Amino acid sequence: MEKNTQFIGQSFAFLDAVEQAGRAAELNRPVLVIGERGTGKELIAERLHHLSPRWGEPLITMNCAALPETLIEAELFGHEQGAFTGANRARPGRFEEADGGTLFLDELGTLSMAAQERLLRVVEYGEVTRIGASKPVRVDVRIVAATNEDLPAAADAGRFRPDLLDRLSFEVITLPPLRAREGDVAVLADHFGRRMAAEINWPQWPGFTAACAAELEGHGWPGNVRELRNVVERAVYRWDDPARPISRITFDPFASPWKPRAMMPRPETREEAPSLPPAAPASLSSPCDGISDLKAAVDTYEAAIVRAALERYRYNQRATAKGLGLTYDQLRHCMKKHDLSAG
Repeated sequence: MEKNTQFIGQSFAFLDAVEQAGRAAELNRPVLVIGERGTGKELIAERLHHLSPRWGEPLITMNCAALPETLIEAELFGHEQGAFTGANRARPGRFEEADGGTLFLDELGTLSMAAQERLLRVVEYGEVTRIGASKPVRVDVRIVAATNEDLPAAADAGRFRPDLLDRLSFEVITLPPLRAREGDVAVLADHFGRRMAAEINWPQWPGFTAACAAELEGHGWPGNVRELRNVVERAVYRWDDPARPISRITFDPFASPWKPRAMMPRPETREEAPSLPPAAPASLSSPCDGISDLKAAVDTYEAAIVRAALERYRYNQRATAKGLGLTYDQLRHCMKKHDLSAG
């Protein structure tokens, strides 16, 4: 699959983080990129490298969580032949491969304390000693590291070296989650939808219905942009009529009436609202014979509908208004009229 390195978004929170990365790129200093999964930490690392004076040199990426602890140090620092069982030949580590360029350490918080200690020496002295070697090798590497962990809290708990944290945190770029990027869900959904439509040879991009767009806006997006991309692309490829706007989306692809009983709901989707319209309150489906005050009954009906919609869209008032076909001001008036909480 072709790697997507585009920055798409218009919210101030997102653009501020991108601008901060652009400024930090010019300096030969380490940078920490903090953010939830799916927020684009690797894209920021690439921006830091390509806008830096090192842009023509290697950008080496290593996922610290992808290797067992016994191999992390060998991967980072290299090893000599015979240094351990299976070391049939000498091999340079990622630091030597990135010499002159940038080393991106993803999932930094998973490094063992022993690896952190050796990393600290490289950061402080610019020297790497291969496993099994007696002499260090000088390297010129800029480190960009990323994590979704609270590293200061990990340092307080004894799981991360405070001195290493001090040396890596010259600049810290914290990426906003998608739920905090006002207006970006619609922009990203349109981008991913158009791209998927072109991939499956649709003659045009029909877009989403207003109700479907409101569902996208109201979702919590625990997986952020990565989750949004999957949801949108899945909705496009499952839609059978490219001439009509898409009106059906599935947030949880594991949801099924035939799901094996051993499969438990995932934590991030356990409280998600279903993609179906909210069920009518019990009072709405009761017989109408006992109604003696029509205005009071209509007010009760209206309040119950608005309350159910607010709960469904997690009290996102703009998404609720779209879902009910109201303007934002009309919804606010309705909430005030019925003394409904803003959540």
